[in-house]
This record gives sequence, structure tokens and C-alpha cells, in this order.
Amino acid sequence: MTPLEKINALKMPFAELKGVTFTEAHPDRVVARMLVRSDLCTLNHTIHGGAVMALADSVGAAATVVNLPEDAKGTTTIESKTNFIGGAKEGATVIATASPIHRGRRTQVWQTRIETDDGRLVAVATQTQLVL
Repeated sequence: MTPLEKINALKMPFAELKGVTFTEAHPDRVVARMLVRSDLCTLNHTIHGGAVMALADSVGAAATVVNLPEDAKGTTTIESKTNFIGGAKEGATVIATASPIHRGRRTQVWQTRIETDDGRLVAVATQTQLVL
């Protein structure tokens, strides 16, 4: 099973609710897309910060799953920080790309860039995942 098949086989109900689609998965990179729907927006039809953070969390968790040791039982987020740079309007697609900062035996740290489909930076999130 490829890493992308492994991620897509997972049941991630909240990611599904947000409309997250994983498009690429390798040990050093996981990519997902999400349409900015009206129910994911705040004022002025702009993506809500919570939707951005939740997207980053889903992608960072999936990246950790791709890199879990054989004996691991799963992962959970233990810390997350998001820097908001710009917005994304309703109807746009945002693309989240997770890259590793640290992949240890007990923790992994991932940085996820969220950009609009035309390349404008929306946010950068850094999260720490505990290996269970």
C-alpha cells in the first residue's frame, strides 16, 4: 500500500467534514486540498482561522501516520502554532503541504504551509505529534 493509499484508507471524519482531499503522500511531504466553502468562512466570505488550523492539523497528523514506526498505535497532536499571513476567499481552493522538521521515536514535528491555489500564502503552522 502506498503512503497516499494508507492515508486515504484512514477514517478521518473531521477531515471529511471539512472536505479535505489528500493528493500526495511521501515520507517527506504530504499534500491536501480543501475548497473554501461558505460554512468554513468568517466575515467577508474569508476562510476562518479555525478552518485553516484544522486543515493543518489533519495534514500534519496524516504525515505522521505515514512515518509511524511499525510498533506504534497511532498519533495525537500535543502542540500547534499557526502564523496567519493572508486570507482565502470563499470559492478558492487552499493547498496544505506538510514537511518534516523532526521525526523522532516519540515525537514528530511538522511544518505545514497553507496557500491558495494561485500560490498566495495564507498561513504557516508548526505542530508536534506524539507517537502513541
